[in-house]
Amino acid sequence: MEKTSLDASQRSFIPDVLIRTLAITLVILLHAANTTLKASSVPVAYWWSAVIYKSIALPCVPLFVMLSGALLLKRTKLDEPLRVFLKKRVSRLGLPIIFWSTVYLIWAFFVSQTPITWDNLQRGILYSLFGGAYYHFWFIYLIVGLYLITPILRVIIAHGNMSVIRYFCLLWFVGVAVVPLIELATGHTLNPIAFVLSGWEGYFVLGWYLKRVKVSLALLYSALIASFSLTIFGVWVMNYPLSVMGRNNFFFDYLTANVIICSIALFLFLLRFHRDWPGSNHATTRRIVQAISSNTLPIFMLHVIILESFERGFFGFTLSYATVHPLLEIPLITLLTLFVTLGLILLMRKVPLLNKMIG
Repeated sequence: MEKTSLDASQRSFIPDVLIRTLAITLVILLHAANTTLKASSVPVAYWWSAVIYKSIALPCVPLFVMLSGALLLKRTKLDEPLRVFLKKRVSRLGLPIIFWSTVYLIWAFFVSQTPITWDNLQRGILYSLFGGAYYHFWFIYLIVGLYLITPILRVIIAHGNMSVIRYFCLLWFVGVAVVPLIELATGHTLNPIAFVLSGWEGYFVLGWYLKRVKVSLALLYSALIASFSLTIFGVWVMNYPLSVMGRNNFFFDYLTANVIICSIALFLFLLRFHRDWPGSNHATTRRIVQAISSNTLPIFMLHVIILESFERGFFGFTLSYATVHPLLEIPLITLLTLFVTLGLILLMRKVPLLNKMIG
């Protein structure tokens, strides 16, 4: 969600605008699909509709992380003092985290109808601080962690050649994707100590690396189709022939081979075709995309409340898998949530105090 410093007219023609807009849309799509997937009992056709939409949406967070890496790990930023870098990050995230944590603490009490007592408030505040105020706050903690390690990764990028960076990415991929897949296939647990790169730092570095990679269009399409098919097939295998309790969602993890390959291919595709996307020559469409791209952080923070409001009927009607088939309901609630959230954020931007607090 890192922003560039270019003005609006310039940003309309660079890839980060399109990547950021697609990523936040896919985040909402994923959360909309999860509602059906987490239901205790739904028809099989409903469940598979949600599986397909979630499989499409899985590159959402990797896209954000790769884009942040592409923007923050530039060699030109190596001379930025550590104090200046950290101060910028705190000013960008500090106040919004406090503001949105408070909003979701209130929302959690409201939707769960938990009595607002001092003991409950204390527990809620402590959980908000250390566990995240709501389920999607994990991503904010991830971004904070990546910010903290960015100065170190900048030095590695600045002084390492392309072969070293490739080795870094390969070592990460083997540790997070290949080893777990071997364990799944064989049933034998491998000692993970040999692979110290085991988190999201690989996606972060990939963002910088992939901007320097040229891949044929045929390979990109093949990778997208193959990885999507692997996700669907993997989910089917884990839930039906094998029915592996506790690992049914293995192929839905962001750090699996299928999602990593899909995310890389989609990122490269967007880098290559950001000037030719549908609507690129339409002024209104460009303005909407720019508005979404410029507000991804507050949209991300607010969208869960809007999504749940549609599902709970707080807008005067209920939109969920219980009222509309998920094949239609999931994309419909995604678009409604996106544009209602964007509209509210733009209104909040007009209030000076809120404008500073929402991110």
